[in-house]
Amino acid sequence: MALAGALLMVLQVQPVFAANSYEDASRLFKQGNYAGALERIETVIAANPRDARARFLKGLIYTEQNKPVEAIKVFTSLTEDYPELPEPYNNLAVLYASQGQYDKARNSLEMAIRTHPSYAIAHENLGDVYAKMASEAYDKALQLDRSNAAAQTKLAMIKDLFTGSVVPGKGGRDTTESATASATTSAGAEKPTAAKPAAGTGADTDAVLAAVNGWAQAWSSKNADAYLAYYAPDFQVPGGEARANWEATRRDRIIKPKLIQVTVGSPRVSFDATGRAVVKFRQGYKSDALNTSGAKILTLVKNNDRWQIVQERMN
Repeated sequence: MALAGALLMVLQVQPVFAANSYEDASRLFKQGNYAGALERIETVIAANPRDARARFLKGLIYTEQNKPVEAIKVFTSLTEDYPELPEPYNNLAVLYASQGQYDKARNSLEMAIRTHPSYAIAHENLGDVYAKMASEAYDKALQLDRSNAAAQTKLAMIKDLFTGSVVPGKGGRDTTESATASATTSAGAEKPTAAKPAAGTGADTDAVLAAVNGWAQAWSSKNADAYLAYYAPDFQVPGGEARANWEATRRDRIIKPKLIQVTVGSPRVSFDATGRAVVKFRQGYKSDALNTSGAKILTLVKNNDRWQIVQERMN
């Protein structure tokens, strides 16, 4: 299910110090420093308790910290204070679905759609919830009557529908790429597509794109060794963290989810004066309980005929 990564700005312009604190919190959030981000965002909220954007980010931080009770409290409060905003309802649905509370998830998504009928993420998530509820109903029917051929067929159809996709439910999540990247748009997941070379590119560009696709495929297949091999020895670890600690964290976030899908959309490759490749694309990430996308930039260098990542950041 798609976890909204943005919130419409509904408040007046905030003081400079609060705006700076929000930007600091957002940056720390993108880097995975959730404790630091929470500390910063609390400062913003203390200065203006009705700052919807700051409270929304606080809810995302709690979500990534695996604190669903606290996150639900934040998003519920937002729906009460700003019932016209669809994103808090959507995020409540994600949290409820991850706990198996599909009735609550459905109600939240219906409210999101009622406030914003063209909110595509909510429509897609509602379809997922209905499909999951149907799957459980058919499974129950088969427990009561194993000879029910109709229920067997319908259950098989639903399972086929979600082959290679994520049905909302309990499970781990990768929290690295979830971020409030924009204050005016909602982030949704792209369908799985492979990166394609831009028109008129040469062998180096093709090799760079092949490396990016291989990196995404290794991540999607939960092959931590192959994934980490795409990072150069001099990779700039975000926040200056020790390489060993960063790798341990990445392994944990790759192994824990039951299923991961990473997509590379509309990649563009350029080369700087030193020969490094810069790839800008739309990254889609989908796991058991998280569905998000955002602009990403990878910088790669060629080491022994192999392109490896030396820097990555959300744009």
